[in-house]
Amino acid sequence: MCLIAGTIVASPSFAGGLERGGYNIDLLFDPSDYALDASGTFVMPHRKVKNAQDNAAKGGPLPASWSTTADDSESFWSPRIGVKAAIGDFGDCMFDYSQPWGADLNPGIWQGSSYNIDTKVKSHNYAATCRVKFEVGKGDFSIIGGGFYQEISGYKYRQVLGPAVLGLNPAWASFSGVGKLELEGDGWGWRAGVAYEIPEIAFRASLVYNSAVDHDLSGIADVTNVPQTPAALSPTLAKYGGKIVPVYGSISMPDSVELKVQSGIAPDWLAFASVKWTDWSQISVVPFCAVGTSPCVPSGSDTLNTLDLFYRDGWTVSGGVGHKFNDQWSGAVSLTWDRGTSTVIGTQTDTWTLGTQVIYSPNKNLEFKIAGAIGLLTSGSSSINGGPCGAGFTCGNEAGYDFGNDVVAAISTGVKIKF
Repeated sequence: MCLIAGTIVASPSFAGGLERGGYNIDLLFDPSDYALDASGTFVMPHRKVKNAQDNAAKGGPLPASWSTTADDSESFWSPRIGVKAAIGDFGDCMFDYSQPWGADLNPGIWQGSSYNIDTKVKSHNYAATCRVKFEVGKGDFSIIGGGFYQEISGYKYRQVLGPAVLGLNPAWASFSGVGKLELEGDGWGWRAGVAYEIPEIAFRASLVYNSAVDHDLSGIADVTNVPQTPAALSPTLAKYGGKIVPVYGSISMPDSVELKVQSGIAPDWLAFASVKWTDWSQISVVPFCAVGTSPCVPSGSDTLNTLDLFYRDGWTVSGGVGHKFNDQWSGAVSLTWDRGTSTVIGTQTDTWTLGTQVIYSPNKNLEFKIAGAIGLLTSGSSSINGGPCGAGFTCGNEAGYDFGNDVVAAISTGVKIKF
């Protein structure tokens, strides 16, 4: 009986939280002794926000001429490259680079500028993962373990003071009122799991845990375009207005658990499914404070900015079928549901994605892959009331807005060399 070997990834994803490529160790199970796999996914989310309302109490009213609509998301690339090598007959090791986390939000100047003008988050992940195999029954049982080093960086621009407030003092006429937060950090994580395979029927089940990664962040808050104000207007700007301020903070990128199952169901046919839980709820509000001050809390006068997310845990469920047409061509189709991680604020509602993939193998040592996906980003709203962030303080209440059902599209290409 001839069956498709290996998991077919048919759906480039647009997942919740700050997830981009996430973690993927499927290459570890490639039956070849040696394999090199490289791919890139280009994701095009088309999320548009409307009916934006500025909270005038946060930085003064914004001009009525500023738009109440904005394109909230930008397209992005998600690359991945991995190398796998067999260790005799009893195991395999894999080394890979990926960009698991990220964000590209660039609504520009609009009625929500007090919340965000431009936000970027980037990540780099370098991982080593190995498994040891044991014969159990008709197949092989594997114990999986590994570690990874992760870097994260980003920036955010927002309107700290609006033109109306700046107009109160002629000496402030040269200030734009826009502040910038810029940060970077790194950390280490680990993974562990188990798997069971029956190659004869292309069966594999794996359960893998990826640890959280604690990042101590450092950077600057550039408020040179925001004037020093009287303490009655802003205690923070009375101290730091007009300056470049070294800041610090911390964030823990989430741990996750993923179950994957695949099996041959008929000659040349394969069914696959996965369920993943990601602990995004641990990221709610992240304050950034002037270096040399403590504690760093959202309500402190030494807090230069906060990253307001109010996430809940993410769940991703996917399933599909693959078919081998002949020795050169195979393909797959999948359907993925990703539970939205936004709660009181944000645009991350439930996402449904239909994905397809085609693989061309001109010979046994080479594979070319191309995949596409189209998805539905469901509608919702982000509250102008924000949410509580300790000591009776409210965060994320700079603006409110609505959004309808939108579309996300993606295309992915890749090549695998094996021998």
